Amino acid sequence: MMNQQLQRNEILLAPEDLDPAGTSGDLLVDVRTKGRWVATPGIRVDGDILLASGKWLRIAKIRGEEMRVKGIEEPEHYIAALKNDKKSKLKADILTFTQKLPDVEPKYLYPLEWESVAAIPLANFKDWWEGLPQESRKNVRRSQKRGVTILIKELDSDVIEGIRGVNDDAPTRQGARNAYYGLTSEETHKRYGDFNDRCDFICAYSGEEMIGFLHLVYREGVGAILNLTVKPSQLDKRPANALMAKAVELCDARKLSYVSYGLYNYGNKRESSLREFKIRNGFKEILVPRYFVPLTPWGRLCVKAKLHRGLIGNLPPSVVSAGLRAKALWFKKFHTPV
Repeated sequence: MMNQQLQRNEILLAPEDLDPAGTSGDLLVDVRTKGRWVATPGIRVDGDILLASGKWLRIAKIRGEEMRVKGIEEPEHYIAALKNDKKSKLKADILTFTQKLPDVEPKYLYPLEWESVAAIPLANFKDWWEGLPQESRKNVRRSQKRGVTILIKELDSDVIEGIRGVNDDAPTRQGARNAYYGLTSEETHKRYGDFNDRCDFICAYSGEEMIGFLHLVYREGVGAILNLTVKPSQLDKRPANALMAKAVELCDARKLSYVSYGLYNYGNKRESSLREFKIRNGFKEILVPRYFVPLTPWGRLCVKAKLHRGLIGNLPPSVVSAGLRAKALWFKKFHTPV
């Protein structure tokens, strides 16, 4: 078993920084990077916030795009706003965006690549359950026999402290430093406070102790798992399997068509314990179009040469896997507490 922690960019917006007009405008966004908050320029378009990252190649994307209710309907608005960025706030060379499930057929003529989404095509809970490997079903039953209870919660002070306890159970996760270790209550609220009007926190308890949680966000026809984390010290109770079963049950009750959980393959990274966990819980690979729209001559050259993928994105999967294994061994040797 492994520690489930879906990684995502920690991009958070203070309400006072929002452009109240709801159209293209200037703002500052707090971006958490390398353990600290950095005020980052952004622009607002059609109610969304565009941010850009990168040094030698600047790629713009919509803040929280992975949890957007539905896909972009008029990408030309975003392209025009970035090209007309008079103050050069973002200095973007490329705009990237993706279509959303179940919309998998390309709608636009922009350059695209296929993004590997992990999703359960959900007919009903019974079919999902009966389609699981026997070991996965046993793990759900084991969690019940070992005293795990599942509760649906809102993000209140008790849940925040419970999440802190889960995140602080170990300073490392999956062979790397745990980015959520040691967060204050305020930082934890900022980290998990998005989408509160359309989400559930599914919490696993052993007695009074929270031992895991799953952050489930509802999109149009999709229940999207934003985060699933359990205490490494409580893995024997199989809380992750119990949390997943409850998430599918909730999505079935809402008559949703899919349960999604990040990506199936993360670029050229094809081997991971998280991927295996998804497979054992009924997730399949569904390919959706991700567009890369050049905004500058440099961006056009980089898209044509596939440089927007970065170094790792252009390496063979076998080389990436070997490098990740070596990194995990190095981290374990030099960063494991004595």
